[in-house]
Amino acid sequence: MTRAFLVVMDSVGIGGAPDADRFFNGKTPDTGANTLAHIAQACVVGHAEEGRSGPLHLPNLAALGLGAAVRLASGDDAPGLGAPATGLWGCAREHSPGKDTPSGHWELAGLPVPWDWHYFPDTVPAFPGNLSRAVAEAAGTDGILGDCHASGTVIIDCHGAEHMRTGKPICYTSADSVFQIAAHEETFGLDRLLDLCRAIAPRLHEMKVGRVIARPFVGSPDQGFTRTTNRKDFAITPPAPVLTNWAQDAGRRVHAVGKIGDIFSMQGIDTLCKGSDAELMGHLSALVDDAEEGSLTFANFVEFDSLYGHRRDISGYARALEWFDVEIGKVLQKLRPGDLMLLTADHGNDPSWTGTDHTREQVPVLIAGRGAGEIGAVNFADVAASIAQHLDIPAQGPGRSFL
Repeated sequence: MTRAFLVVMDSVGIGGAPDADRFFNGKTPDTGANTLAHIAQACVVGHAEEGRSGPLHLPNLAALGLGAAVRLASGDDAPGLGAPATGLWGCAREHSPGKDTPSGHWELAGLPVPWDWHYFPDTVPAFPGNLSRAVAEAAGTDGILGDCHASGTVIIDCHGAEHMRTGKPICYTSADSVFQIAAHEETFGLDRLLDLCRAIAPRLHEMKVGRVIARPFVGSPDQGFTRTTNRKDFAITPPAPVLTNWAQDAGRRVHAVGKIGDIFSMQGIDTLCKGSDAELMGHLSALVDDAEEGSLTFANFVEFDSLYGHRRDISGYARALEWFDVEIGKVLQKLRPGDLMLLTADHGNDPSWTGTDHTREQVPVLIAGRGAGEIGAVNFADVAASIAQHLDIPAQGPGRSFL
């Protein structure tokens, strides 16, 4: 019996989405966005020198075919990523009408989103009055702060002091289908924040808002504010079985690493490990050592997106990629005969692009453990079908295996 490890490098897109003109950062369409290529190009010309230097160095991912996947998806060059040698490689295209976390992950797990998400307008206020009043009532306050589209780090800098003084929750959204609430872990309370998000999530889910996200932070007005790793997403439950359900229903163990448990509302998941990306890499490594035969491990590494993509930090994104390459190389060396590890992404978040939102892009598909060669351009849902074939379990949904 074989094992499968599905690893999502959150937001590591490779450009070339044919419908990018339908998706925007502000008033700018995502046409031409390319997270990986633009980072690599910035590194070559010396525009990503903070905490690192020189061309982007990703030897392990390049050997699996990352540079070739960029060229296949977009025709762009990612300098320094070399030619594939050891893995199967290709690119994948999303069909769901979003460039957000649930859309990407659900479709990678075999379920294209069957509806249009609700998005809040980029106005002030952004939320209908009855929703804002309901949130304030659930929080026990006489109002909310924010009520707009915003960067999560910027809005806590703007409203953190008033939040600590008044207790009012900081509520904001983005181009994604999200309702986010930031609150101070100590003065407001982490449990109180989670209870607030849990209480209002059903109302938002009825509106087809994909996620209510708790965004706890610490600090002070004098010393500044910092978000913590205690974020929690309250996502709509997938309306049909996904890869995790397929595996569990076939009697297999399913292990989630990172925010996978939140994205799928723990559907079809037996164990969950959370933490920083460094901690998650340790959990993934331990599962490669110890996970049961026939099991599925589904991991998400979010800090590319949350710490660097949204903040348009090219140097930081490059550092994170180089750290990941070193660490995943160690994990790849431990795979057993018969194991499959598939590395991919859920959308783009080009740090060279305008705005602060995700970018509509194709994503890499890099596979260790099934030989070497090109799989070509595939669909997101084909990832789930292929993993199901590898595990020899029944698949559902529209995907077709590329193995």
